[in-house]
Amino acid sequence: MKLLVQPGDGIKPLVKAIERAKVSIQIVIFRFDRLEIEKALEDAVKRGVAVDALIAFTNRGGEKNLRKLELRFLDRGVTVARTADDLVRYHGKMMIVDEKELHLLAFNYTQIDIERSRSFGLVSHEKELVKEAGRLFDADSKRRKFRPSSPRFIVSPLNARKELGKFIQAAKKELLIYDVKITDREMLKLLEDKARAGVEVRVIGKMARHNSQIAVRKLEKLRLHTRTMVRDGKDVFVGSQSLRELELDSRREIGLTFRDADIAKEITNVFENDWKTGVVAIGDEADDIEKPPAAKVAKKVAKSVTKVLPPVAPVVEDVMKEIVPSENGFSIDHEEIEETVKIAVKQAVKQAVREVVEDVVEQQREPEA
Repeated sequence: MKLLVQPGDGIKPLVKAIERAKVSIQIVIFRFDRLEIEKALEDAVKRGVAVDALIAFTNRGGEKNLRKLELRFLDRGVTVARTADDLVRYHGKMMIVDEKELHLLAFNYTQIDIERSRSFGLVSHEKELVKEAGRLFDADSKRRKFRPSSPRFIVSPLNARKELGKFIQAAKKELLIYDVKITDREMLKLLEDKARAGVEVRVIGKMARHNSQIAVRKLEKLRLHTRTMVRDGKDVFVGSQSLRELELDSRREIGLTFRDADIAKEITNVFENDWKTGVVAIGDEADDIEKPPAAKVAKKVAKSVTKVLPPVAPVVEDVMKEIVPSENGFSIDHEEIEETVKIAVKQAVKQAVREVVEDVVEQQREPEA
């Protein structure tokens, strides 16, 4: 197993892997803007390598670019398949070379992910993992059901909740976590239980609620785009799934768990450096302990409202183009904006509805004059 660290390792390891390919390349794409990889895949086709690309059916705000990429690939002899639309999102990132080498990535094939974000990737020649990745690629390409056969190959929504729960449960001394935002109640409880039991839990990213026994810091200077855990200095999880209900239960996310003390040490060193320069953070207000009926009504209304929210990232982008000088340049993370707005709207609606319902309930309780 080999670790890729971003920023730092850059695009070269992926390009070189494509250049080494002799028989086949299978690549799963969610976001893509690296011409070096596109050119390397084109050259691979020219030398007789069978290149198959599985491209997400959408990535909010960038669907047009995905369709253009499909056409360019097809024009260059790449076999293209599109993921189904049965899940909220197909967000996994991986590449398989010659059915022998698996590249499992937490980052996309984009400049912002590789050059301006903290992220990790793994390169494995382990037969069990390579075979499992090939099975998943084949199933998703042909839109067939996939059943995980390895507990170490983490696939949402099939075995991620179970296996990541077990990974956390097994911690005895320490859990170091990179996560954009931990919001799943079951996972929050597991982490809190571990902290109460004496396990040191530290998070770089965000948590949905504050816990005095869990230290949280925000990453400074770099954008955070990895979901990674190191357990007790020897066991590691790297993948695309945050500890959020949506990513555990409703999206295609891919990750790996494994034991490798050397890689665990590498990630720990990076974590400690990021921790030193990070900013102490306090999680958002918890919403898990509320009294019915107001809380139940508020939750249902908020859920219904956020389901029909139109995309806001394109609007943000248009407004920025009007205000920010074009020569300054800017990059919009559509996924992050949409998720942040959705959470904000949900919380605002929930609070407003709860207050109204509580007023109504209180009025009903008051005796008639």
